[in-house]
Amino acid sequence: MSTENEGNEGTAAEAAPSVPSAPPVPADAPQGLPGSAPAAPPHHDATAPQQQQPAAPAQDHATTPMAPVPAGAPQYAPPPAPQSAADAGWPPPPPAVPAYAHGHGAQGGGPVWGPPGQPQTSDAPRKRRAGGLVAAVAVAALVAGGVGGALGFWAADSNGSDSSVSTTVAASGTPQDLKRDPGTVAGVAAKALPSVVTIDAQGGDGEGGTGTGFVYDKEGHILTNNHVVASAADSGQLTATFSNGKKYDAEVVGRAQGYDVAVLKLKNPPQGLTPLPLGNSDQVAVGDSTIAIGAPFGLSNTVTTGIISAKNRPVASGDGSGGSNSYMSALQTDASINPGNSGGPLLSAGGAVIGINSAIQSTGSTGQSQAGSIGLGFAIPINQAKNVAQQLIKTGQPVYPVIGATVTMDEKTGGAVISEQGAGGTEAVTKGGPAARAGLRAGDVITKFNDTVVDSGPTLIGEIWTHQPGDKVTLTYKRGGKTSTVEVTLGERKGDS
Repeated sequence: MSTENEGNEGTAAEAAPSVPSAPPVPADAPQGLPGSAPAAPPHHDATAPQQQQPAAPAQDHATTPMAPVPAGAPQYAPPPAPQSAADAGWPPPPPAVPAYAHGHGAQGGGPVWGPPGQPQTSDAPRKRRAGGLVAAVAVAALVAGGVGGALGFWAADSNGSDSSVSTTVAASGTPQDLKRDPGTVAGVAAKALPSVVTIDAQGGDGEGGTGTGFVYDKEGHILTNNHVVASAADSGQLTATFSNGKKYDAEVVGRAQGYDVAVLKLKNPPQGLTPLPLGNSDQVAVGDSTIAIGAPFGLSNTVTTGIISAKNRPVASGDGSGGSNSYMSALQTDASINPGNSGGPLLSAGGAVIGINSAIQSTGSTGQSQAGSIGLGFAIPINQAKNVAQQLIKTGQPVYPVIGATVTMDEKTGGAVISEQGAGGTEAVTKGGPAARAGLRAGDVITKFNDTVVDSGPTLIGEIWTHQPGDKVTLTYKRGGKTSTVEVTLGERKGDS
């Protein structure tokens, strides 16, 4: 992550207008005073996907990308220089703001998850640019201070010679006494932060990284993403650090790779744990405000805000290790989510958890090892995550609803195509399974799941997994140019293998 500062070179400041009783302006006044020239702008069968071409990966999440910016410097133009003191008036206008911009690298062309992210260290060039930014801010502060002093002198002089007259106004109370309303972002964050943890996962092979989780119940269960803890699940060390700095060892209770959900348990949980309240993700609407909490690039207790920018967004993403993909019908948000945010809560404006931040979409690589937020983040709806968490706490393994048919992962088929053959040479439509009982065959193209349009295999799987085994659903499919509709009762598959 780099910060660039360009275009701060200005011309010498013009002499300040002459005003009675006003102090003279030094000839070497800081750049940016009124009248100076503006700085030049810087330049599975839908029970399990078939092992075919993987879906477009997403770049993440908190610890990893989905699929887990460089911007032009804003240009600020000062007002035109006055032609004379009489035209300008007094006091002078505020100083021009120096132009500066942030550049943020990204990598990967589509949604893909990678290993947990680590904060990047700055190299010499970045230090030089960061220094330039600090210098620019200091110059701006000096200019503002100089103008403020002149204004104060003028105000005092205009009130006559009585030195007892004060032009200051006392603040009501100290900053410590300032209270935020519960409904504000500050109020929601203050209440939620003590229940959010930063997870450090260190595998036995030396691999690991940082992610986020949150308190699920008073017994010490922590809800997070599977890809956050995968490297240390079998052999390694897991710790959870609260916002007060206290750290606790943790262990994996259960993992669901397909859902990308995992449950941890603190080995010696503290007293008085406060679980975050869970909302209803089915009632979320596009445009609702969101608050994300996590540890982007290892920066714990970071709070960002945005809105729900889309619902039911099909997302297929992998962990970058060649393992099976995860699928979700995600909540899309523009709240800033970066590697390290994965597993953290996405909150409603009222402070209820509506999703688990899991993945981000990123643009092409700019040379950095990890992508950053471009305003397209994806969260697992909490209604689905809650069902998975209950399964994991109860049995230690996930349960997946299935239709008993293998579909292709090609995203350009106009639907979910039932494969000619299943994994390992098995039949694509399981004998006696839900799809077979409904009359579906290899080659059929499923185009709708209930009222949701299906444009690919990953979309179908994501929709199926928002339901429970035993649910009755309606599938619309095409065969030989003819469209038909059938009712299917979802079956089940236990475990990830």
